[in-house]
Amino acid sequence: MVSGRGVVRKCVLGVVVAAGLASAQQAFSADIILATKATPTSTQSAPDWIGWYVGGHLGDAWGASNWTASGGGTPFTAGSLDLYQPFDGFSGNGSYFGGLQVGYDYMLPNRIVIGGVADASFPTFPSLSGVSIGGASSLASPTGEEIYSETVLSFGTVRGRIGYAPGNWLFYATGGFAWTYDQLTLTNATTGASDMPFLWRLGWATGAGVEVPVAPHWTASFEYLFADYGKSSVLFPSAGEVFASDLTQQELRAGLNYRFGATSPADAPASAAVSLDNINFHGQTTFTWQGYPSFRSPYTGPNSLPGTGEGRETADATFYAGLRLWQGAELWINGELDQGFGLADTHGAAGFPSAEAYKLGEDYPYARVPRYFIRQTINLGGDTEKADADINQFAESQAANRLVLTIGKFSVVDIFDTNKYANNPKSDFLNWSLVNAGTFDYAADAWAYTYGAAAEWYQAHWTFRAGIFDLSATPTGGNSPNGVNLDPTFDQFQLVGEVEDRYELWGQPGKIKITGFLSRGRAGDYADAIALAAIAGGPADINAVRTYTSRPGVSVNLEQQITETVGLFARAGWADGNVEPWDFTDIDRTVSAGVSLAGKQWGRPDDTIGIAAVVNGISKIHQEFLNDGGLGILVSDGQLPNPGLEQIIETYYSYAISSSTHLTADYQLIVNPGYNTDRGPVNVFAGRFHWQF
Repeated sequence: MVSGRGVVRKCVLGVVVAAGLASAQQAFSADIILATKATPTSTQSAPDWIGWYVGGHLGDAWGASNWTASGGGTPFTAGSLDLYQPFDGFSGNGSYFGGLQVGYDYMLPNRIVIGGVADASFPTFPSLSGVSIGGASSLASPTGEEIYSETVLSFGTVRGRIGYAPGNWLFYATGGFAWTYDQLTLTNATTGASDMPFLWRLGWATGAGVEVPVAPHWTASFEYLFADYGKSSVLFPSAGEVFASDLTQQELRAGLNYRFGATSPADAPASAAVSLDNINFHGQTTFTWQGYPSFRSPYTGPNSLPGTGEGRETADATFYAGLRLWQGAELWINGELDQGFGLADTHGAAGFPSAEAYKLGEDYPYARVPRYFIRQTINLGGDTEKADADINQFAESQAANRLVLTIGKFSVVDIFDTNKYANNPKSDFLNWSLVNAGTFDYAADAWAYTYGAAAEWYQAHWTFRAGIFDLSATPTGGNSPNGVNLDPTFDQFQLVGEVEDRYELWGQPGKIKITGFLSRGRAGDYADAIALAAIAGGPADINAVRTYTSRPGVSVNLEQQITETVGLFARAGWADGNVEPWDFTDIDRTVSAGVSLAGKQWGRPDDTIGIAAVVNGISKIHQEFLNDGGLGILVSDGQLPNPGLEQIIETYYSYAISSSTHLTADYQLIVNPGYNTDRGPVNVFAGRFHWQF
């Protein structure tokens, strides 16, 4: 179970974003509509830089830490750490960071601007060596080689600002208090013994920047900061050594701010750097807690749900920014802060109970850039359809017949296997095998994103989709630490195709989709792993038998509106059960169905009730592999003497505090978790808070 102090620390991300922004949700909604419709004129006056603002930022950091070591029988030793880590687009690691800020400005009659700002920043997820912003050094000791490292977990400032605003631009200098919270590690490479103390560093920061309006109430900034945290000493008890070190850090960051208090574009910074029709901003934050009581568990393995019960939480905040490039072309960038863990570190059930939990977790918030892609729409004629502004979607009119091309980093299921009633764990069902077909082993890193390209051809009531995507460096099952990263060679790839038919049944709209995939890369055959284990002894090891091969799969996806407030959905899927899955979960057969009820009929039009059931299965040889102690992506109890179908029922009630803010209660019953009839059933309860603009 998570400690009380840990829960408080882990909730900071969701609480800060929700509390700081929820009170302004109506203003946000109105301003987004205005930003998509209004056109600035040359008669607008220069903006007044007065009032409160809140926003987010994304940047890169570099710096150094000079250290000395003494004690523990080790001769006096000195060295230096280089904090900079280059960006790796296939692992998502590097020394970049994301964060939040809040501030206040006041402008004097001579257009001198004074103010203050407080911010908190979070580096990306640590690399496999445990470093994000930070570094490591090796040194000799009487007991063998030691590795000393420091990585920044979070940092921030409280600063004053003074600047001058000629016209629409604000140029400013800034300085004040700075802090950082770091983890230091000293590991003996010979014995494996390790100390990992935490360290608060306090210091000062100074820098300069520029800020410019980009839409009514919205400004963009670019800023440089230098921070000096002085010198600190840390004792590593196991080694009996003291390390004294300093730390300096430099940052370049770009930010977006929402400025409160103005009642019209002329009253706030509004002379946009680009046309208001060409930009789009949206955001969301979601907090989910999930837990279960103890259940029948005669034995466990490395990927089991603990039988004693457990509770875990996840939190995330995402900012979606879009820019029109040319006719029909859009650039989208999504920055995100994530934090938390799935139950059993996201193990124990093939239909895992929370699609808000990724395959990697972290106690402290960390930054990601999960999506950056270009979308090109080519109209081919036909009736005109109107699309409203939404997340990663401009308000626009488009032809019914059109070609849509997408290239960059995004999620395969942004485009394929979508469903109106079961597709978004932030607002509807949580279970992995209800959000998408459990057999759809779509290409993805540990956070469900990948590089690729997709084409969609809309023609009358048909849509044809095709795409090619990068697989992970190794399949995620077995002992595969590189399975969390994408393949930088693109030698391993996946082809995806989909046919969609839109129709009416009894005057109500419906859709049916057939989705197929073919993965090509180095994966293991279950029969080979079992045969090798019989010869060499020990558990079946899928890592030892991986060769270049193929794994196909196909699924059917149905959504049908029954009335204005009632909708049905169903999915069924098959995937090759002889070869291990690459990136999603351990499911070779699946059938699911459910119903969604909108609350209009009981006077709550924004409320939703959902109830669904799913049955997941695996092939006979897949069962034998797990019974021989093989490890899957999410499941393995070390043995599987009595296999059975994994059966799941999920129901939720989403209560609308407002049209943009929802509280959800969720319950799942998981029978035979991980296909093991000796364990369970498991009763999983969840609460979810979601807000978006």
